[in-house]
Amino acid sequence: MKKTVGVFLGVLLSASVLAFGIGAAEKIDDSFQDLIKGNKRYVDGSCQTIKAGAEFRTELSKGQHPHAVIVACSDSRVAPEIVFNQDLGHVFVVRTAGNVVDAVALGSIEYAVEHLHAPLVVVMGHESCGAVTAAVGSHGDPHGNIGEIIKKILPAVQKAKASLKPNEDVVLKATIENVRLVASDILTKSDVISHEKKEGKVKVIGVFYSLSKGTVEAVEL
Repeated sequence: MKKTVGVFLGVLLSASVLAFGIGAAEKIDDSFQDLIKGNKRYVDGSCQTIKAGAEFRTELSKGQHPHAVIVACSDSRVAPEIVFNQDLGHVFVVRTAGNVVDAVALGSIEYAVEHLHAPLVVVMGHESCGAVTAAVGSHGDPHGNIGEIIKKILPAVQKAKASLKPNEDVVLKATIENVRLVASDILTKSDVISHEKKEGKVKVIGVFYSLSKGTVEAVEL
């Protein structure tokens, strides 16, 4: 279900060069490399100090140029800027419980890709996701606002259960399937992202964050 980031990066770049050309692939590579290097610093305990001083804030007030969009869960333990050790202004973060996307989230992603020219969209699921756990344990027709979140995750849960093997963790498998589902939703429900992808201006990928290890692993879509 998952690949090491090094192996995945090689596959990603080969596909990007063929589909987008060297220039676009380099932008995707630079963005992905920066995120992975930041995560390595985070895991190793060698994080660089995040720029947040007055001079840097003044510079950022003139505009933003994020190199990636991170679609992540609202879980308080999952903060992309920290997990990837990124300065202010480097990543455009969209967070919802279960890292699901609705029209508002899609519009936010579109803004970052179309107007801020971020070349990479990363859908990040995580270990012990409460929203996925709730969807796995749900019965009947979920109701209320939280029910709307569960409904979005249920197709991933159903797919995970349909192919569940003995001793497999259903929540983990559903979390991985949910990453794939959200990535698919971004590409199929957003004409803007679909067009930008065809033009070779953006790549959508999936990753899984381990709360216990701090590591980020690529999810094959």
